Amino acid sequence: QLQLVESGGGLVQPGGSLRLSCAASGRALDYLAISWFRQAPGKEREGVSCISSSSDSINYADAVKGRFTVSRDNAKNTVYLQMNSLKPEDTAVYYCAATIAGPRYLCSDYVNDEWDYWGQGTQVTVFS
Repeated sequence: QLQLVESGGGLVQPGGSLRLSCAASGRALDYLAISWFRQAPGKEREGVSCISSSSDSINYADAVKGRFTVSRDNAKNTVYLQMNSLKPEDTAVYYCAATIAGPRYLCSDYVNDEWDYWGQGTQVTVFS
């Protein structure tokens, strides 16, 4: 059974950086597309980023483009979300999710795709 564990969240001032990790266990990351979602208090969950198993397809929410970078190291069974120039509105619980998908999977509509596995989330707080 695939399990996902996020880490790397914390407190940071505006303009700061954090790197989130999503570590997979129970199954290799090969043939898994991974996405990042976030949910702020009182708000609906929103998509942040997606990366295909081959890393050929990557997508970002408009709100984070140019500031966040998703990457993966299949040898380490880990996906990363590098978050730079953080803003207070980035404050949320960040979740990684996975779905079994071949290397030709496209992240273009990842927000509406079905994600079968979810991590427990990691809190990111950007405060002034």
